[in-house]
Amino acid sequence: MERTFLAIKPDGVQRSLVGDIIRRFEVKGFTLVGLKLMNVSRELAEKHYEVHKERPFFSNLIEFITSGPVVAMVWEGDGVVASARKIIGATNPLNAEPGTIRGDFGVDVGRNLIHGSDAIETAQREINLWFEQEELVSWKPSLMSWIHE
Repeated sequence: MERTFLAIKPDGVQRSLVGDIIRRFEVKGFTLVGLKLMNVSRELAEKHYEVHKERPFFSNLIEFITSGPVVAMVWEGDGVVASARKIIGATNPLNAEPGTIRGDFGVDVGRNLIHGSDAIETAQREINLWFEQEELVSWKPSLMSWIHE
């Protein structure tokens, strides 16, 4: 079963959007298998965003993600990586479609509410970076027979 990593960033937590964001993935039929509220260390932030290390916005990105609590999550389901990216919307909220998280709640690219893995391989790397294996719960909601054939 495919898994993805999502993180509600400090702006999403501060704006009390955690429940609204989680609900979108629940009603889509994905299964939450890992969840924690945490302060992100500078070390974790730099490892997570290391692909952007040479970009001019890297230091601002690190400062922002470590500025307040983050809700880290692992979701499971068929096609969850690609589907989550659609639910999240374009990186710049001004370009995000209505009905997406960023399209409905976002205003500024620097405060775009949520991170989502962009590929299956990236998801696995990010899950391993943010979660210990024992923090993840494998379970099957009883409603799955109503979602999948």
